[in-house]
Amino acid sequence: MTVRARLRSLVLTAAVALAAPLGLVAVVAADTATAPPAAAHGSVTDPPTRNYGCWNRWGDDFQNPAMEQQDPMCWQAWQHDTTAMWNWNGLYEEGLAGQYETLVPNGQVCSAGQTGDGRYNSLDVPGDWVAKGVPNTFTMTLTDQASHGADYLWIYVTRAGFDPTTQAVGWDDLELLKKTARYAPASSYSADISLPGRSGRAVLFTLWKASHADQVYFFCSDINIGGGDITPSPGTPRPSATPTPSATPTPSSPGTPTASATPTPSNPGTGSCAAAIRVTNSWGGGYQGEVVVTAGSSAITGWKVVVGGTTITQSWNSTLSGTNTLTNAGWNGSLPAGGTTTAGFVANGTATGLSATCTPA
Repeated sequence: MTVRARLRSLVLTAAVALAAPLGLVAVVAADTATAPPAAAHGSVTDPPTRNYGCWNRWGDDFQNPAMEQQDPMCWQAWQHDTTAMWNWNGLYEEGLAGQYETLVPNGQVCSAGQTGDGRYNSLDVPGDWVAKGVPNTFTMTLTDQASHGADYLWIYVTRAGFDPTTQAVGWDDLELLKKTARYAPASSYSADISLPGRSGRAVLFTLWKASHADQVYFFCSDINIGGGDITPSPGTPRPSATPTPSATPTPSSPGTPTASATPTPSNPGTGSCAAAIRVTNSWGGGYQGEVVVTAGSSAITGWKVVVGGTTITQSWNSTLSGTNTLTNAGWNGSLPAGGTTTAGFVANGTATGLSATCTPA
């Protein structure tokens, strides 16, 4: 599916879904599953942000093991939290009151200060991100699926000498290029960017202050100024670490379900596993949730979770059997002692009276 077709599909889906707030969660899908629609917000789509680019390149092929070698930064992002890609248009923080440099730490700029319970932390990891080739003068495009409007865009670029393959983006690394005027609500906004005398890798960073609330979006787009697209060479080592998610939940708009930062699993024990549920989104007649599986004091090679009190219709990062049983996918069944993995699901009914029972499989 082309990018244009995907965006058209997402816009149509978002229009139907606006009746209920969306905070989309999805994880690596089972072979027969399809990804749920993204929430109706927005992102810089040209040059693509890190998570939009990962979704655009791999959203139709997210189980392909070749990603680890062909696109290692996207691979580590999908492994850390696939929600960051499926919800590529929801990377925002609220209630900052313009105090961006004060409230968002250095090194966490691309994740909006580890917003979304750490969902986007992988975007802060330095490495060989795919970089789009751009001329010294080009036009940036921001797609606004919900037509929020923009009080302003603040557009920055990393300073000459900054190396995004080894350095996480901080405020001191950024040079302000432009502060725009207000944009009336529309499906997209554009801004002309000029980078005279610059060449090579850089990160274009955009702040979008939406007009409907104190809601600010953070966008990191990797670019190659004056050259062509940069893609990882075959055999590029994958990143060895991802940032640790913040344990402090971030603010959310009224009525938006907010997942707890770390669900507390019940009764993990030797040679056993435990499961905890968190609800990430709900609407009339259904909801979306996650099951967090935790190994006990011994490693396990597989797991099965029975979710009580619900009827599951779709799952990610697991195989669904019957109406409420999730079994590990082929790649996430083996967990070390105390290790965790996450599976997502969509279910009918209301998210009340839920339970989760895990057994090694």
